[in-house]
Amino acid sequence: MPAGSRRRTPGLRREEVALLAGVGVTWYTWLEQGRQINASMQVLDAVARTLRLDRAEREHLYRLAEATPLRTECARTAVPDTIREIVHSLEPLPASLINSRFDVLVSNDAADGLFWEWHTMPCIHKNTLWCCLTEPSARGKFPEYDNQVRYMVARLRSAYAAHIGDLDWEEDIRRLASLSREFSDLWARHEVADHEQRTLTYLHPLAGRLSLAVSELDVPAMPEARIVVYTPRDDDTRSRMPLTRQPRTSRQTQPAASLTG
Repeated sequence: MPAGSRRRTPGLRREEVALLAGVGVTWYTWLEQGRQINASMQVLDAVARTLRLDRAEREHLYRLAEATPLRTECARTAVPDTIREIVHSLEPLPASLINSRFDVLVSNDAADGLFWEWHTMPCIHKNTLWCCLTEPSARGKFPEYDNQVRYMVARLRSAYAAHIGDLDWEEDIRRLASLSREFSDLWARHEVADHEQRTLTYLHPLAGRLSLAVSELDVPAMPEARIVVYTPRDDDTRSRMPLTRQPRTSRQTQPAASLTG
């Protein structure tokens, strides 16, 4: 930073924040004033880094800027009580109900514990694909990250065929492509994929390296959704699975999304 005059109060000036974040002073002033401006996730990330915001403060910033992507399909999807009961009855196996856009509709306690707080960024999407593509630590937590994400994008491309022209889908894809160059490149390949048996390796902060078989259960009552279940593939993983459980009192109301198919 260039030398400036002596300050009576600590902290950065408005101009200094704008300079370090790489945005215009006028734009940043309007952001502080709450004016109607287009604040992208990339710019908000730069501002958050400059101000050294913690997890809660970042999420607060995104919500104030109305940068949380609207997940309209997820918001209006009614999940029958019987399906919710099935997902929760799969305990102690981690299980989640997700739709064809990878929105997490329901997850049981085991799934919440397994993928609890693997994000360094606030989990504001409740969508497995969005979380993986926007989370900087994802590659370090999922050794097969490249193959898994490529597979997920191909699954999304397959499902998209039934939703071409759907405004919710088109806007979702447009936003994700503008946010993630990785997604944009994979989407441009036009690869498609159907469900296949897979193995997920996950480096849990307490349980260590876990090897999990990923199974999908169709939900006839909800054709656009599927139940994803994680099963230990070896005795070592099975013996360490209890270490993934977290007390209910320590969890957020919005659990982190996982890298699932």
